[in-house]
Amino acid sequence: MQSLLSKNTSPHKFPHHTLFEKKVRIKFLNLSLLEEAFTHKSFAIEHNLSTNNERLEFLGDSIISAVVAKFLFKKYPNVDEGRLSKMKSQIVSRANLSQWANELELGQFLVLSQGEEATGGRARDSLLGNAYEALVGALFLDQGFDVAQKFIMRQLSKKRRIIETDFKSRLQETIQKKYKIPPSYFVTEESGPDHAKNFTLEVRINKKVLGLGQGRSKKEAEQNAAKGALRALKKNKEI
Repeated sequence: MQSLLSKNTSPHKFPHHTLFEKKVRIKFLNLSLLEEAFTHKSFAIEHNLSTNNERLEFLGDSIISAVVAKFLFKKYPNVDEGRLSKMKSQIVSRANLSQWANELELGQFLVLSQGEEATGGRARDSLLGNAYEALVGALFLDQGFDVAQKFIMRQLSKKRRIIETDFKSRLQETIQKKYKIPPSYFVTEESGPDHAKNFTLEVRINKKVLGLGQGRSKKEAEQNAAKGALRALKKNKEI
């Protein structure tokens, strides 16, 4: 992913804010907040700057959690606290937030040190997820909770985002009820560089493969394998 900013760009001179604001359909009142949201700590250290996006990231994390909790509480009135917590954890996970950041193409706006740039930081899940949180924090300070909530809900309310349950927990409940033992997960393949790994897993009961799953983390791959297993069991009318 190419950056729209030159390596010498100051975080206080963000020439492509109009492009970004058009992309997200939001006009910032205080542009310095938007600039701060995209300034990574590595760049601040490299250029001896006093601000970076970590404080905004802290704030945005809490706002996202509040919005997601409210959304799940209203959407699933019959789901208990334990399962709601698991659903929330999956939605606010680094993998999911980085996916939202990718869809908004936030990586191209990040202001990074030369070292972070050279090692693929612009596409790294942790940096992208943090940038999304920082952006939400900046938007909250700039225009308040309601606007920040609407921004988050654009991603959250899409049909494909709705997470009806934690697939791994649901599969375990189903398998234990039928076989009296929990399913097991096995990594069958790892690919990609360290900063962008991809995992393939099988979920099995005894030696029988129930499902396959891929993901950018083992947890994500396990969820996808469990989802596939549940789909197969339902198709075969075993659940």
